Amino acid sequence: MVTHVPAEAYGDERGALLSFVEAQRGALRRSLLGLTEEQAASRPSASELSLSGLLKHVAETELNWLRMAQQQPNEKQRTEETWSDSFRLVEGESVAAMSAFWDGVAAELEEFVRTVASLDDTFPLPEAPWFPKEGRVSMRWLLMHLVEEHARHAGHADIVRESLDGKTAFELVALESAQTRDRG
Repeated sequence: MVTHVPAEAYGDERGALLSFVEAQRGALRRSLLGLTEEQAASRPSASELSLSGLLKHVAETELNWLRMAQQQPNEKQRTEETWSDSFRLVEGESVAAMSAFWDGVAAELEEFVRTVASLDDTFPLPEAPWFPKEGRVSMRWLLMHLVEEHARHAGHADIVRESLDGKTAFELVALESAQTRDRG
């Protein structure tokens, strides 16, 4: 079964970009379908990545970019000492809770993007060796970067899930579709 990103209303660039971000979120979310917390935390491939760790990482990364764009402090800012915790669930965290957290971030991002005056509006990048000195990026760039970031990790999630139980991305799309039909 093929996934499809719906076309935007004519001229709705924001809607188109947000739809592509959401499509990549969906790929990551589907990788966790039907798994226990233990399975989601397992690392069945050569990678250190787990599906629940990827979920947490993308949720926190999206929040970080949102806060940079809003030019507000990030309440979940990581330090060098806590960086590894952004790739694994810690005491008291669950896949369901992390999914709900990400849903909140996604809703806040959409509301923010839909209310900025222009996708050409920019915000400063933090000082880091991988960013240009005094660099700035646009809201459009932010959304394209989230597509890139989420797609990269959705690919990781595909490999981890297939290593875990053999289910491929297309099988998970079919499973999700069946679950949606059964609920409807």
